[in-house]
Amino acid sequence: MDFQSIYTWIPSGGRPLVIAGPCSAESETQVMQTAHALKEIPRVKVFRAGIWKPRTRPGSFEGVGIAGLSWLMRVKKETGLLTTVEVANPQHVEQALAHGIDILWIGARTVVNPFSVQELAESLSGVDIPVMVKNPLNPDIALWIGAIERFYKNGITKLAAIHRGFYQFEKTSYRNPPQWEIPIELKRRLPGIPVLCDPSHIGGRRNTILPISQQALDLEVDGLMIETHPEPDKAWSDAAQQITPESLKEILDALVIRETSGNLEFERNLEELRHEVDLIDYELIRLLARRMGIAEEMGRYKYAHNITILQLQRWKELFADRIKKGSKAGLDIKFLAALLQLVHEQSIQIQTNVMSGDKEEIKE
Repeated sequence: MDFQSIYTWIPSGGRPLVIAGPCSAESETQVMQTAHALKEIPRVKVFRAGIWKPRTRPGSFEGVGIAGLSWLMRVKKETGLLTTVEVANPQHVEQALAHGIDILWIGARTVVNPFSVQELAESLSGVDIPVMVKNPLNPDIALWIGAIERFYKNGITKLAAIHRGFYQFEKTSYRNPPQWEIPIELKRRLPGIPVLCDPSHIGGRRNTILPISQQALDLEVDGLMIETHPEPDKAWSDAAQQITPESLKEILDALVIRETSGNLEFERNLEELRHEVDLIDYELIRLLARRMGIAEEMGRYKYAHNITILQLQRWKELFADRIKKGSKAGLDIKFLAALLQLVHEQSIQIQTNVMSGDKEEIKE
């Protein structure tokens, strides 16, 4: 897929592009007050506001609907900011286009449903408008890519992905843990796709927006979408994660924009480190292959002596020993535990396959 650079369809003036505005459009006064304040921050180029709000339970504030679109028309006219809204069905698309909305975004709750995404994509066939696709609620990269592909196949080439974190049942310090490896993998699989970060939804609290935004920029995202409200504590939705325009300016001023290349000595040193990593990775692969080969031998040996595959006490002792040694070596315990579990599961699978194969040989 041939993606257009985000800077060809949004005059940003440099990285990062900043999209800002309230979680929900609540009133014309609130929208205009926010927009005029954001106009004074040069980095902000796009005004966002939720018009239709998908809520978990009925009875919650579900947005002002079509009435809010006329407010966004006024924002565009008076401030010059581009406008963007979330759309969840073809009717939303029709109304947004009729009111001159510049950019559409597809929310996480919609992306989980390929039928809904397909309807939206088909409703935009032949329309030249940028579309930003948020990641699905769960960490399913195939679902995220599939949603982007549906729009691309219907002629939308001005596409961007928005990373807003992923739902996790286990409570963490994040509202939606970022799992950065997933947007990184998205960029690998879809070269050239612009990726923006939504630190508001990832952190869920105002004091997390700066560190998450900095981390996102260090991972070379193209822009930020930050929820901004003149009186965050009085916001009708997601009050805890919204900040004032003044706070937004302070955060943007504090961000460090790191260079990606250009210094020859830096590039040479970095290349040497990358080469060293490559060699270590190759050695890890060789050792893993050797370990699995031994697991296969163990499977045959256990089968020959009528011993069960899983030796639980041995696994507990091995796990505790490796965690102890890894901790002394300075490795992250959570990472090491996950790695050990994967290796163990693969070893068990190999031994299971060996025993099944041996049984088939005996039958023959």
